[in-house]
Amino acid sequence: MEKTRSNSVLYALPVLFGFFVMGFCDIVGISSDYAASAFGWSPTMAGLIPSVVFVWFFLLGIPSGLIMNRIGRKNTVLLSMLITVVGMALPLLHYDSMMTLAAYALLGIGNAILQVSLNPLLQNVITDEKLLTSSLTAGQVVKAVSSFVGPFIVLAAVNWFGGGDEGRWYLCFPIMGAVTLVSGLWLLLTPIPREAVVQSVDTSGFKEALSLLGDKTILLLFLGIFFAVGTDVSTNFLSSKVMISRFNYSKETAGMAPQIYFICRTVGAFVGVFMMTRIAEIRYFRFNIIGCLLFALGLAFISHDVADFICIGGIGFCCSCVFSIIYGLALKSRPDKGNEISGLMIMAVAGGTLSFLVGAANDTWGIVGGALVIACEIAYLTYCAFFISLDNSHQK
Repeated sequence: MEKTRSNSVLYALPVLFGFFVMGFCDIVGISSDYAASAFGWSPTMAGLIPSVVFVWFFLLGIPSGLIMNRIGRKNTVLLSMLITVVGMALPLLHYDSMMTLAAYALLGIGNAILQVSLNPLLQNVITDEKLLTSSLTAGQVVKAVSSFVGPFIVLAAVNWFGGGDEGRWYLCFPIMGAVTLVSGLWLLLTPIPREAVVQSVDTSGFKEALSLLGDKTILLLFLGIFFAVGTDVSTNFLSSKVMISRFNYSKETAGMAPQIYFICRTVGAFVGVFMMTRIAEIRYFRFNIIGCLLFALGLAFISHDVADFICIGGIGFCCSCVFSIIYGLALKSRPDKGNEISGLMIMAVAGGTLSFLVGAANDTWGIVGGALVIACEIAYLTYCAFFISLDNSHQK
């Protein structure tokens, strides 16, 4: 028994390492500053970068699940990593604005497929339910570490591999590609049993999932995920621009802002796991989302670097558990439709495209405009927190 458990943990390691690759999407925040500078993009155009990445979650969320049923979870994860490696190699072949956007698009496609298939793959190697829960949590911690390391990857590309030339920021792509290749090869060489096919591959699963949006509770929570991810990506995207625009920070120094955001988000996730064992998740949701809204308004109207750092970190801390809370409420509302709801929630990760509106608002009205867009996103989450039907969510 102990040997079997040890083997399960050993086989889980390459799967957990895949969560590091999953965190690469969060590099869009700081890298968009360098891309905008390199190509002379406006804030609106820079805001398009996260949209190019996250729109694929909407387009590929459910189809990726159907593909996974045909070729298996492990092969689907490997496919996602192959797509990512190809995308990360493009700027080395030819570096211009269109090729850079293509690299971001393939990063988004690979990451969308990865997010659908990686969590289920853990179930193939971890059979103990308690160990599975802790393994899923460990995966999110690995992803959070990757998000925190992201700005350092860009800085390493500029300072170590680019000789200090900011124009060579794009070397962060092959760095991420190399890490992804190592992750894929490790997983490829790890023997993981294939799961049984759970359904035939046709369009019925897609239609059935979309039909659930007719349920008002599911629709409310679907939009909740959409705006939760939108808040996350938008704050990451805007954070460094706040420091550059308001206080003339260099791009390198401004990189502290997304790092503070991700540190606070990671700490908030750990605190949330502890707190939600003592109070109902909906109460914790309401308490945090009010704080999050206040921090967003503070970011909009307070022009002081320390205060803005606090507001950025505060949004990260208060929003850290919102995604998991809403996701859990959605599953509890219709436990008989768990697979379909999971597909819908991954589609809603396309909320990251809202950063385009933040960029456009920043272009038109400055930092105040961008921050107010984030506040509007959080305002919907506040509505969601206070008007979700507790009966449907089986709350205590």
